[in-house]
Amino acid sequence: MPSPEHGRIGPAERAAAIERMSGSSDETLDVLVIGGGVVGAGAALDAATRGLSVGLIEQRDLASGTSSRSSKLVHGGIRYLEQLDFPLVREALIERGLLLERIAPHLVHPIRFLYPLRTPLVERLYVGAGMTLYDLFSWTGGRPPGVPHHRHLSRRQLARAMPDLRRDAFLGGLVYSDGQVDDARLVATIARTAVAYGAAVATRVRSDGFLVEDGAVVGVRARDLESGAALEIRARRVVVATGVWTDDTLEAAGAERSIRVRASKGVHLVVPRNRFRSKVGLLLRTEKSVLFVIPWGRHWLIGTTDTDWELDLAHPAATAADIDYLLAHVNAVLATPLTRDDVEGVYAGLRPLLAGESEETSKLSREHLVVHPLPGLVAIAGGKLTTYRVMGEDVIDAAAIGLDGVPASVTTDIPLVGADGYPAARNRRGRIARATGLAPDQIDRLLGRYGALVDDLAALIVERPELAATLPGTDYLGAEAVYAVTHEGALHLDDVLTRRTRISIETWDRGVAAAPVVAGLMGRTLGWDESRVEREIAAYHERVVAERASQDQPDDESADRVRLTARDVLDR
Repeated sequence: MPSPEHGRIGPAERAAAIERMSGSSDETLDVLVIGGGVVGAGAALDAATRGLSVGLIEQRDLASGTSSRSSKLVHGGIRYLEQLDFPLVREALIERGLLLERIAPHLVHPIRFLYPLRTPLVERLYVGAGMTLYDLFSWTGGRPPGVPHHRHLSRRQLARAMPDLRRDAFLGGLVYSDGQVDDARLVATIARTAVAYGAAVATRVRSDGFLVEDGAVVGVRARDLESGAALEIRARRVVVATGVWTDDTLEAAGAERSIRVRASKGVHLVVPRNRFRSKVGLLLRTEKSVLFVIPWGRHWLIGTTDTDWELDLAHPAATAADIDYLLAHVNAVLATPLTRDDVEGVYAGLRPLLAGESEETSKLSREHLVVHPLPGLVAIAGGKLTTYRVMGEDVIDAAAIGLDGVPASVTTDIPLVGADGYPAARNRRGRIARATGLAPDQIDRLLGRYGALVDDLAALIVERPELAATLPGTDYLGAEAVYAVTHEGALHLDDVLTRRTRISIETWDRGVAAAPVVAGLMGRTLGWDESRVEREIAAYHERVVAERASQDQPDDESADRVRLTARDVLDR
C-alpha cells in the first residue's frame, strides 16, 4: 500500500532521498533512474511497484524538459493512421483509456475535437473510415475507452459547434474525442506515486559520470546542485531516461551509440478563450503535419511546429517565424484573424525522436526503443506522453534481466495518488467549499488538479486562511504555491510558476506580477532570507525578458543566443 503521506516530496523528503541513495545507509539500489520527465518517473513507478529498491535523480526540476511543453493531450495520434502505424495508435488508445478510467481520472479529462472537411463525399468517407478504426482500436484493450465515439456534422451543425469559423472554409466535419492533461502535473503525480511505493526521488541532482567496475556500470557520480555536495550512488542497474539528452548521457558512459535521437522543436501559442467562439477544439491539416487548437481553461493552445533543433537543449526558443507560422494557419479558417497582440503566452519544447533515414522530423517515429549499451546500463528513448506507462514497463523489463525474482509489471492497475477516492471527493465538494470559504467552481478546479488530495489543500487553507487568496492575475491559490513546495518537490520560483502551475504561459505578463507573492510564500516555507527571495524574483524576471526578446528574433540561432542571456538562479 502507498504511504499515508501520499508520496510527499518536500525538502525533508529530498534530503532523506539523497542520504539513502548516496550510500549513507549502505544501500545499493536495485535500479537508479536518471531523468525526471514522464518516462523516468514512469520507470521509477514501475520498478517500485515490482518491489525493487529505486532511486531517481533529475538535474533540474520534474518535467522541466519535454514533459512540460507538449500539446497536453493524451491521444492515439490520429495522424499516424494515415502513416499506417496501426500498432502505435492502438497502443496509445489503450493507454488513453487506462488513464481516463483507472490510472488518473482526476488528471486526464475527455476533450472533443472538430476535424473539418473541405471536399464532399470522398473526404468524408475517407476520414470517417479512419475515425471508425480509431474508435475500434480504443476498445481492444478490454476496457472502456473513456470517451464517446466520433460523429458526423453537417455544415449547419459545424457552424453551431464553431461559430467563428469562416463560412466558406469547410463543407462539414466530424467530431471525435481524446484526452487532455496538464503534462507537468501528471509527471509530478507519477513521481509522488513512485515515492508512495518506496522510491527515492531527488531533483537538482546532476549525474556527472558513471561508476564502472569490471566493464559493468554499477552506479553514478553525481552532484547535489543545491548544496554542491559530491555524491556516489551505487545501483545494480542504471536506467537512462533523459529524452533529448540521451546521446550525451550515453557518450558520458563511453557506450556505443546504439540510439540516435533527433530533437524536433514544437512551439505552442496561448490565446484567450474569448478571441473566438467554439464548443470544441480544432484539428487542421497543414502542409507538414497537423495543427491543433485546444481548449485550455480560459485559454486556447495553438500548436504545433515540427522543425529540427540543434542548439541548446535545456531552453529551446520560439522565433517570430514560428509564431507567424501558427497564426497564419489558424487565421486561414477564422472569421476574425488573430494577431500577435492576441498572444498571451508562448512555449517551445523538444520531442526526442528516434532518428532514421527521413530528413524531416515530422516523418520520424514516435515509437520507443530500449537498448543495453553496457552491462548494468539500460537506455530508453523515443515514445510519447500517452505511452509513458508502457515505456516504463519495457525499460524495467530490460533492467530486470539478470536480477532474481523480479515480478511482472502491475502498473495497469496502479492508480496515481489522488485517483482513489476521487469520485467521493467530488461528492463532498459542497462540504469542502463551506469549510474553506472557496467558491464551488474553485473546488471543481482543484479537484481536476489534485483529485482526492484536495483534502490536503483544504486542510492547509483551514490552518492558514490567507492562502485561500488567488495569486495576482490568476485563478491559482496561494495554498497551491505552498503545497508545491511541501508536497510536490518545488525548490525554486520557476518550478512553481512554470510547472506546478502554468502561470508563466497563462498570464499576459508571463507571471511577473505573481512572482513576488509566490516567492514570499516559498521563502517562508523554505526559510529563504530576503536576498534569496530577491534573487529568485530577479532570475525569473530575467528569464521572462529573454524569452520575450527571443520570440522577436527571425531564426533559431538568433533566438537561442538571446534566450541564453538569462542565467539560471543557481548561477547567479
